[in-house]
Amino acid sequence: MKIDLLTREYPPHVYGGAGVHVEKLSKVLAERADVTVRAFDGPRNSADIPHVQNGNLRVVGYDVPAEVAHDNPALQAFGVDLQMANDVDADIVHAHTWYACLAGRLAQQLHEIPLVVTAHSLEPFRPWKRDQLGGGYNLSSWAERDAFTHADCVIAVSGGMKQDILTAYPSIDPDKISVVHNGITMADFATPKPDDPAWGVFNRYHIDRSRPTLLFVGRVTRQKGLPYLLEALHLIDKDIQVVLCAGAPDTKELGEQVHAAFARLEQERGNVIWIEEMLPRPELNALEHGCDAFVCPSIYEPLGIVNLEAMACGLPVVASATGGIPEVVVDGVTGYLVPIDQKHDGSGTPNHPDEFVHDMAAAINRLMADPERAKEMGQAGYARARDEFSWERIADETMHVYRQVLA
Repeated sequence: MKIDLLTREYPPHVYGGAGVHVEKLSKVLAERADVTVRAFDGPRNSADIPHVQNGNLRVVGYDVPAEVAHDNPALQAFGVDLQMANDVDADIVHAHTWYACLAGRLAQQLHEIPLVVTAHSLEPFRPWKRDQLGGGYNLSSWAERDAFTHADCVIAVSGGMKQDILTAYPSIDPDKISVVHNGITMADFATPKPDDPAWGVFNRYHIDRSRPTLLFVGRVTRQKGLPYLLEALHLIDKDIQVVLCAGAPDTKELGEQVHAAFARLEQERGNVIWIEEMLPRPELNALEHGCDAFVCPSIYEPLGIVNLEAMACGLPVVASATGGIPEVVVDGVTGYLVPIDQKHDGSGTPNHPDEFVHDMAAAINRLMADPERAKEMGQAGYARARDEFSWERIADETMHVYRQVLA
Protein backbone atom coordinates (compact mmCIF):
# COMPACT_ATOMS: atom_id res chain seq x y z
CA MET A 1 0.00 0.00 0.00
CA LYS A 2 1.27 3.48 -0.91
CA ILE A 3 0.26 6.29 1.46
CA ASP A 4 0.80 10.03 1.09
CA LEU A 5 0.63 12.00 4.37
CA LEU A 6 0.02 15.74 3.87
CA THR A 7 0.98 18.05 6.73
CA ARG A 8 1.91 21.60 7.69
CA GLU A 9 4.55 20.47 10.21
CA TYR A 10 7.29 17.89 9.98
CA PRO A 11 10.82 17.72 11.46
CA PRO A 12 12.77 19.79 11.90
CA HIS A 13 9.85 22.24 11.79
CA VAL A 14 7.45 21.06 14.50
CA TYR A 15 5.71 23.46 16.87
CA GLY A 16 2.52 21.68 17.97
CA GLY A 17 0.79 18.39 18.67
CA ALA A 18 -0.26 17.79 15.05
CA GLY A 19 3.37 17.89 13.95
CA VAL A 20 4.38 15.42 16.65
CA HIS A 21 1.49 13.19 15.59
CA VAL A 22 2.51 13.06 11.91
CA GLU A 23 6.19 12.57 12.77
CA LYS A 24 5.49 9.55 14.97
CA LEU A 25 2.70 8.12 12.81
CA SER A 26 4.81 8.23 9.65
CA LYS A 27 7.58 6.27 11.33
CA VAL A 28 5.38 3.37 12.45
CA LEU A 29 3.30 3.36 9.27
CA ALA A 30 6.50 2.99 7.25
CA GLU A 31 7.01 -0.35 9.00
CA ARG A 32 3.73 -1.47 7.42
CA ALA A 33 3.52 0.32 4.05
CA ASP A 34 5.28 2.72 1.64
CA VAL A 35 4.87 6.24 3.05
CA THR A 36 5.60 9.65 1.54
CA VAL A 37 5.23 12.73 3.76
CA ARG A 38 4.58 16.02 1.97
CA ALA A 39 5.19 19.00 4.25
CA PHE A 40 5.53 22.78 4.38
CA ASP A 41 8.71 24.77 5.19
CA GLY A 42 10.90 23.78 2.28
CA PRO A 43 13.02 20.78 1.27
CA ARG A 44 14.19 18.40 4.01
CA ASN A 45 17.64 17.10 4.75
CA SER A 46 17.41 13.45 5.75
CA ALA A 47 20.15 14.06 8.33
CA ASP A 48 17.62 16.17 10.26
CA ILE A 49 15.14 13.29 10.36
CA PRO A 50 16.83 10.14 11.70
CA HIS A 51 13.93 7.76 11.13
CA VAL A 52 13.80 8.64 7.42
CA GLN A 53 16.60 6.10 7.13
CA ASN A 54 13.76 3.59 6.86
CA GLY A 55 13.61 2.83 3.12
CA ASN A 56 9.80 2.83 3.12
CA LEU A 57 9.62 6.47 4.25
CA ARG A 58 10.52 9.57 2.28
CA VAL A 59 9.86 13.25 2.89
CA VAL A 60 9.17 15.96 0.32
CA GLY A 61 9.16 19.58 1.50
CA TYR A 62 7.61 22.56 -0.28
CA ASP A 63 8.25 26.29 -0.21
CA VAL A 64 5.50 28.88 -0.47
CA PRO A 65 5.39 30.05 -4.11
CA ALA A 66 7.00 33.45 -4.60
CA GLU A 67 3.79 34.79 -6.14
CA VAL A 68 1.94 34.51 -2.79
CA ALA A 69 4.85 34.73 -0.35
CA HIS A 70 3.64 38.07 1.03
CA ASP A 71 -0.09 37.36 0.90
CA ASN A 72 -2.53 36.24 3.59
CA PRO A 73 -1.27 33.08 5.38
CA ALA A 74 -4.26 31.13 4.08
CA LEU A 75 -3.33 31.93 0.48
CA GLN A 76 0.28 30.97 1.22
CA ALA A 77 -0.97 27.61 2.50
CA PHE A 78 -3.08 27.13 -0.61
CA GLY A 79 -0.02 27.83 -2.76
CA VAL A 80 1.76 24.92 -1.11
CA ASP A 81 -1.39 22.77 -1.31
CA LEU A 82 -1.54 23.11 -5.10
CA GLN A 83 2.01 21.77 -5.41
CA MET A 84 1.30 18.89 -3.01
CA ALA A 85 -1.89 17.86 -4.78
CA ASN A 86 -0.14 17.76 -8.13
CA ASP A 87 2.66 15.53 -6.80
CA VAL A 88 0.61 12.97 -4.86
CA ASP A 89 1.36 9.44 -6.06
CA ALA A 90 -0.37 6.94 -3.77
CA ASP A 91 -3.24 4.55 -3.21
CA ILE A 92 -4.63 6.77 -0.46
CA VAL A 93 -4.03 10.36 0.68
CA HIS A 94 -4.21 11.39 4.34
CA ALA A 95 -4.40 15.10 5.23
CA HIS A 96 -3.67 16.66 8.63
CA THR A 97 -5.04 20.07 9.79
CA TRP A 98 -6.71 22.70 7.62
CA TYR A 99 -3.34 23.67 6.14
CA ALA A 100 -3.27 20.47 4.09
CA CYS A 101 -7.02 19.97 3.65
CA LEU A 102 -7.19 21.63 0.24
CA ALA A 103 -4.24 19.54 -0.98
CA GLY A 104 -6.00 16.37 0.16
CA ARG A 105 -9.32 17.30 -1.40
CA LEU A 106 -7.73 18.26 -4.74
CA ALA A 107 -5.59 15.10 -4.78
CA GLN A 108 -8.70 13.01 -4.12
CA GLN A 109 -10.36 14.43 -7.24
CA LEU A 110 -7.30 14.83 -9.45
CA HIS A 111 -5.92 11.32 -8.90
CA GLU A 112 -9.25 9.63 -8.09
CA ILE A 113 -8.03 8.09 -4.84
CA PRO A 114 -9.61 7.92 -1.37
CA LEU A 115 -9.12 10.80 1.08
CA VAL A 116 -8.69 10.37 4.85
CA VAL A 117 -8.58 13.45 7.07
CA THR A 118 -7.48 13.52 10.70
CA ALA A 119 -9.18 16.10 12.93
CA HIS A 120 -6.59 17.53 15.32
CA SER A 121 -8.74 20.62 15.87
CA LEU A 122 -11.70 22.28 14.15
CA GLU A 123 -11.87 25.80 12.73
CA PRO A 124 -15.48 26.43 13.91
CA PHE A 125 -14.24 25.91 17.48
CA ARG A 126 -11.31 28.30 17.10
CA PRO A 127 -12.97 31.63 16.21
CA TRP A 128 -10.04 33.52 17.70
CA LYS A 129 -8.03 32.41 14.64
CA ARG A 130 -9.72 35.30 12.83
CA ASP A 131 -7.47 37.60 14.89
CA GLN A 132 -4.49 35.88 13.30
CA LEU A 133 -5.76 35.19 9.77
CA GLY A 134 -8.28 37.99 9.18
CA GLY A 135 -10.36 37.07 6.12
CA GLY A 136 -8.08 34.08 5.68
CA TYR A 137 -10.11 32.43 8.46
CA ASN A 138 -12.99 32.19 5.98
CA LEU A 139 -10.66 30.33 3.61
CA SER A 140 -9.24 27.97 6.26
CA SER A 141 -12.80 27.21 7.40
CA TRP A 142 -13.94 26.53 3.84
CA ALA A 143 -10.98 24.25 3.07
CA GLU A 144 -11.57 22.23 6.24
CA ARG A 145 -15.33 21.96 5.72
CA ASP A 146 -14.99 20.88 2.08
CA ALA A 147 -12.38 18.23 2.87
CA PHE A 148 -14.23 16.86 5.90
CA THR A 149 -17.59 16.61 4.18
CA HIS A 150 -16.13 14.89 1.10
CA ALA A 151 -13.53 12.68 2.81
CA ASP A 152 -13.95 8.92 2.56
CA CYS A 153 -13.14 8.73 6.27
CA VAL A 154 -12.53 11.25 9.04
CA ILE A 155 -10.28 10.21 11.92
CA ALA A 156 -11.03 11.86 15.26
CA VAL A 157 -8.22 11.84 17.83
CA SER A 158 -10.76 11.33 20.65
CA GLY A 159 -14.40 10.51 21.27
CA GLY A 160 -14.88 14.13 22.32
CA MET A 161 -13.51 15.25 18.96
CA LYS A 162 -15.95 12.95 17.16
CA GLN A 163 -18.84 14.72 18.88
CA ASP A 164 -17.34 18.11 17.95
CA ILE A 165 -17.10 17.02 14.30
CA LEU A 166 -20.77 16.04 14.26
CA THR A 167 -21.68 19.36 15.88
CA ALA A 168 -19.62 21.42 13.44
CA TYR A 169 -20.49 19.36 10.35
CA PRO A 170 -23.86 17.64 10.96
CA SER A 171 -24.10 16.42 7.36
CA ILE A 172 -21.25 13.93 7.94
CA ASP A 173 -22.39 10.36 8.44
CA PRO A 174 -21.30 9.31 11.98
CA ASP A 175 -20.28 5.92 10.58
CA LYS A 176 -17.68 7.72 8.44
CA ILE A 177 -15.84 8.90 11.57
CA SER A 178 -13.30 6.61 13.24
CA VAL A 179 -11.74 7.37 16.64
CA VAL A 180 -7.97 6.77 16.70
CA HIS A 181 -6.18 8.41 19.62
CA ASN A 182 -2.88 10.22 19.53
CA GLY A 183 0.03 8.15 20.73
CA ILE A 184 3.24 8.40 22.72
CA THR A 185 6.72 6.94 22.24
CA MET A 186 7.73 6.15 25.81
CA ALA A 187 11.44 5.83 24.94
CA ASP A 188 11.46 9.52 23.94
CA PHE A 189 10.63 10.47 27.52
CA ALA A 190 13.09 8.39 29.51
CA THR A 191 14.73 10.02 32.54
CA PRO A 192 17.94 11.81 31.46
CA LYS A 193 21.16 10.45 32.92
CA PRO A 194 22.55 12.42 35.90
CA ASP A 195 25.38 13.90 33.78
CA ASP A 196 23.10 14.85 30.88
CA PRO A 197 23.73 18.53 29.95
CA ALA A 198 19.97 18.98 29.49
CA TRP A 199 19.67 19.33 33.28
CA GLY A 200 21.45 22.66 32.84
CA VAL A 201 18.08 24.24 32.02
CA PHE A 202 17.38 24.41 35.77
CA ASN A 203 20.49 26.50 36.47
CA ARG A 204 20.03 28.66 33.40
CA TYR A 205 16.58 29.74 34.52
CA HIS A 206 17.30 29.66 38.27
CA ILE A 207 14.75 26.92 38.97
CA ASP A 208 15.14 25.55 42.50
CA ARG A 209 14.84 21.73 42.30
CA SER A 210 14.39 21.48 46.07
CA ARG A 211 11.01 23.24 45.91
CA PRO A 212 7.68 21.66 44.94
CA THR A 213 7.28 22.71 41.31
CA LEU A 214 4.31 22.96 38.95
CA LEU A 215 4.93 22.97 35.18
CA PHE A 216 2.93 24.35 32.23
CA VAL A 217 3.96 23.77 28.61
CA GLY A 218 2.06 25.30 25.69
CA ARG A 219 1.88 28.00 23.08
CA VAL A 220 0.34 31.36 23.95
CA THR A 221 -2.95 30.77 22.16
CA ARG A 222 -6.45 31.26 23.49
CA GLN A 223 -7.30 27.57 23.35
CA LYS A 224 -4.53 26.75 25.87
CA GLY A 225 -6.26 28.83 28.58
CA LEU A 226 -3.09 30.48 29.89
CA PRO A 227 -4.86 33.68 31.08
CA TYR A 228 -7.08 31.56 33.36
CA LEU A 229 -4.07 29.75 34.76
CA LEU A 230 -2.30 33.03 35.48
CA GLU A 231 -5.33 34.10 37.53
CA ALA A 232 -5.48 30.74 39.34
CA LEU A 233 -1.81 31.00 40.32
CA HIS A 234 -2.66 33.96 42.57
CA LEU A 235 -4.70 31.52 44.66
CA ILE A 236 -2.29 28.62 45.08
CA ASP A 237 0.12 28.00 47.94
CA LYS A 238 2.96 30.53 47.60
CA ASP A 239 5.54 27.85 48.41
CA ILE A 240 4.74 26.17 45.08
CA GLN A 241 7.28 27.15 42.44
CA VAL A 242 5.71 27.56 38.99
CA VAL A 243 7.51 27.13 35.66
CA LEU A 244 5.71 28.37 32.55
CA CYS A 245 7.09 27.25 29.18
CA ALA A 246 4.94 29.51 27.03
CA GLY A 247 5.90 31.26 23.82
CA ALA A 248 4.88 32.00 20.22
CA PRO A 249 1.73 34.10 20.87
CA ASP A 250 -0.92 33.86 18.18
CA THR A 251 -1.33 37.63 18.09
CA LYS A 252 0.47 40.70 19.42
CA GLU A 253 -2.61 41.60 21.47
CA LEU A 254 -2.73 38.21 23.20
CA GLY A 255 1.00 38.37 23.86
CA GLU A 256 0.59 41.77 25.51
CA GLN A 257 -2.34 40.51 27.59
CA VAL A 258 -0.33 37.56 28.89
CA HIS A 259 2.72 39.72 29.58
CA ALA A 260 0.61 42.11 31.66
CA ALA A 261 -0.98 39.25 33.61
CA PHE A 262 2.43 37.70 34.26
CA ALA A 263 3.89 41.01 35.46
CA ARG A 264 1.05 41.38 37.96
CA LEU A 265 1.49 37.77 39.12
CA GLU A 266 5.24 38.25 39.54
CA GLN A 267 4.70 41.41 41.56
CA GLU A 268 1.94 40.06 43.81
CA ARG A 269 3.04 36.45 44.25
CA GLY A 270 6.51 35.78 42.87
CA ASN A 271 8.07 32.32 42.71
CA VAL A 272 7.17 32.05 39.00
CA ILE A 273 9.62 31.45 36.14
CA TRP A 274 8.55 32.19 32.58
CA ILE A 275 10.49 30.53 29.75
CA GLU A 276 9.47 32.14 26.47
CA GLU A 277 11.93 30.36 24.18
CA MET A 278 11.12 27.08 22.44
CA LEU A 279 13.23 24.63 24.43
CA PRO A 280 14.94 21.72 22.68
CA ARG A 281 13.24 18.39 23.42
CA PRO A 282 16.01 17.07 25.75
CA GLU A 283 15.75 20.16 27.98
CA LEU A 284 11.96 20.04 28.03
CA ASN A 285 12.20 16.36 28.95
CA ALA A 286 14.56 17.22 31.80
CA LEU A 287 12.12 19.86 33.03
CA GLU A 288 9.25 17.38 33.04
CA HIS A 289 11.31 14.86 34.98
CA GLY A 290 12.53 17.51 37.41
CA CYS A 291 9.14 19.01 38.27
CA ASP A 292 6.43 17.55 40.51
CA ALA A 293 3.17 18.11 38.64
CA PHE A 294 1.81 19.32 35.30
CA VAL A 295 -1.10 21.67 34.61
CA CYS A 296 -3.19 21.97 31.43
CA PRO A 297 -5.81 24.78 31.65
CA SER A 298 -7.03 24.44 28.03
CA ILE A 299 -10.51 25.57 27.03
CA TYR A 300 -10.24 23.62 23.75
CA GLU A 301 -8.21 20.44 23.45
CA PRO A 302 -9.15 17.60 21.06
CA LEU A 303 -6.95 15.18 23.00
CA GLY A 304 -4.06 16.97 24.73
CA ILE A 305 -0.81 15.30 23.73
CA VAL A 306 1.04 17.49 26.25
CA ASN A 307 -0.75 15.61 29.02
CA LEU A 308 0.36 12.28 27.54
CA GLU A 309 3.94 13.52 27.40
CA ALA A 310 3.80 14.65 31.03
CA MET A 311 2.35 11.28 32.07
CA ALA A 312 5.13 9.50 30.15
CA CYS A 313 7.54 11.40 32.42
CA GLY A 314 5.68 10.23 35.52
CA LEU A 315 3.95 13.53 36.31
CA PRO A 316 0.46 13.75 37.80
CA VAL A 317 -1.74 16.13 35.80
CA VAL A 318 -4.28 18.82 36.69
CA ALA A 319 -6.30 19.51 33.53
CA SER A 320 -9.55 21.01 32.29
CA ALA A 321 -12.32 18.47 31.75
CA THR A 322 -12.83 19.52 28.14
CA GLY A 323 -12.60 17.86 24.71
CA GLY A 324 -10.60 14.64 24.71
CA ILE A 325 -8.69 15.35 27.94
CA PRO A 326 -10.94 13.09 30.09
CA GLU A 327 -10.00 10.22 27.75
CA VAL A 328 -6.36 10.69 28.80
CA VAL A 329 -6.40 11.98 32.38
CA VAL A 330 -8.39 9.78 34.77
CA ASP A 331 -9.80 11.94 37.57
CA GLY A 332 -8.52 10.89 40.96
CA VAL A 333 -6.23 8.24 39.43
CA THR A 334 -3.66 9.98 37.20
CA GLY A 335 -4.43 13.49 38.42
CA TYR A 336 -7.43 15.78 38.77
CA LEU A 337 -9.90 17.07 36.20
CA VAL A 338 -11.19 20.61 36.62
CA PRO A 339 -14.89 20.98 35.66
CA ILE A 340 -15.61 23.66 33.08
CA ASP A 341 -19.03 24.85 31.95
CA GLN A 342 -18.44 26.37 28.50
CA LYS A 343 -20.25 28.43 25.90
CA HIS A 344 -21.41 26.51 22.84
CA ASP A 345 -20.76 29.36 20.41
CA GLY A 346 -17.49 27.87 19.19
CA SER A 347 -15.27 29.92 21.50
CA GLY A 348 -15.24 27.50 24.43
CA THR A 349 -15.25 30.47 26.83
CA PRO A 350 -16.12 29.43 30.41
CA ASN A 351 -19.62 30.54 31.42
CA HIS A 352 -18.33 31.07 34.95
CA PRO A 353 -14.66 32.03 34.60
CA ASP A 354 -14.17 32.86 38.30
CA GLU A 355 -15.48 29.42 39.29
CA PHE A 356 -13.20 27.75 36.73
CA VAL A 357 -10.19 29.68 38.06
CA HIS A 358 -10.98 28.84 41.70
CA ASP A 359 -11.58 25.16 40.91
CA MET A 360 -8.27 24.99 39.08
CA ALA A 361 -6.41 26.55 41.99
CA ALA A 362 -8.12 24.16 44.43
CA ALA A 363 -7.12 21.12 42.34
CA ILE A 364 -3.50 22.30 42.17
CA ASN A 365 -3.37 22.90 45.92
CA ARG A 366 -4.96 19.51 46.61
CA LEU A 367 -2.44 17.70 44.42
CA MET A 368 0.64 19.53 45.69
CA ALA A 369 -0.37 19.20 49.35
CA ASP A 370 0.01 15.41 49.24
CA PRO A 371 3.36 14.54 47.61
CA GLU A 372 3.00 10.79 48.19
CA ARG A 373 -0.45 10.69 46.58
CA ALA A 374 0.85 12.85 43.71
CA LYS A 375 3.70 10.39 43.15
CA GLU A 376 1.25 7.47 43.03
CA MET A 377 -0.84 9.37 40.46
CA GLY A 378 2.27 10.01 38.39
CA GLN A 379 3.09 6.30 38.39
CA ALA A 380 -0.48 5.45 37.37
CA GLY A 381 -0.28 8.02 34.56
CA TYR A 382 2.98 6.52 33.32
CA ALA A 383 1.40 3.05 33.17
CA ARG A 384 -1.67 4.39 31.37
CA ALA A 385 0.40 6.22 28.74
CA ARG A 386 2.53 3.11 28.19
CA ASP A 387 -0.33 0.61 27.97
CA GLU A 388 -3.08 2.55 26.19
CA PHE A 389 -1.37 5.01 23.85
CA SER A 390 1.49 3.23 22.06
CA TRP A 391 2.16 4.35 18.48
CA GLU A 392 2.27 0.73 17.36
CA ARG A 393 -1.35 0.38 18.45
CA ILE A 394 -2.31 3.67 16.75
CA ALA A 395 -0.58 2.56 13.51
CA ASP A 396 -2.47 -0.73 13.46
CA GLU A 397 -5.78 1.09 13.94
CA THR A 398 -4.89 3.60 11.21
CA MET A 399 -3.97 0.83 8.77
CA HIS A 400 -7.34 -0.77 9.53
CA VAL A 401 -9.02 2.51 8.54
CA TYR A 402 -7.05 2.58 5.26
CA ARG A 403 -8.03 -0.99 4.39
CA GLN A 404 -11.69 -0.30 5.09
CA VAL A 405 -11.62 2.79 2.87
CA LEU A 406 -9.82 1.02 0.03
CA ALA A 407 -12.25 -1.89 0.26
